[in-house]
Amino acid sequence: MNETGVYSYTTAVRLLNHNEQDCSFQYGKLPDNSIFETSGVWIQKRTKEFEHILHPAPRIQYVITIKGKLKFTVTDGSHFIIEPGIIIVATDIKGTGHSWEMLEGEVWERMYVPIPDGNEKYFIADMPG
Repeated sequence: MNETGVYSYTTAVRLLNHNEQDCSFQYGKLPDNSIFETSGVWIQKRTKEFEHILHPAPRIQYVITIKGKLKFTVTDGSHFIIEPGIIIVATDIKGTGHSWEMLEGEVWERMYVPIPDGNEKYFIADMPG
């Protein structure tokens, strides 16, 4: 809740497994001011050489884009766009996973925040429209 008594949120997309092999995604949000413990945070930069490589998330984690605009594709071929201000909630730790492609810029700069067990509950999925 902000200073005016209104709840505020940050836009998020959750990557998830819907069976043992496939990855899908949901649009949603995270409540601002959510507090949880984490085991560490790190920043990573990747260039286009890592595009189009299918992979699952190595752990349940938030991925916060600092620089770059990307298209993420999941196993059924559907995709979504990520840019600064949109948080990925990566819970697709099994199966084939997802891939990404740079749409703008030459480097994807992001921050990884591992999510301790149970804290992925903060994600609120959008209602199907």
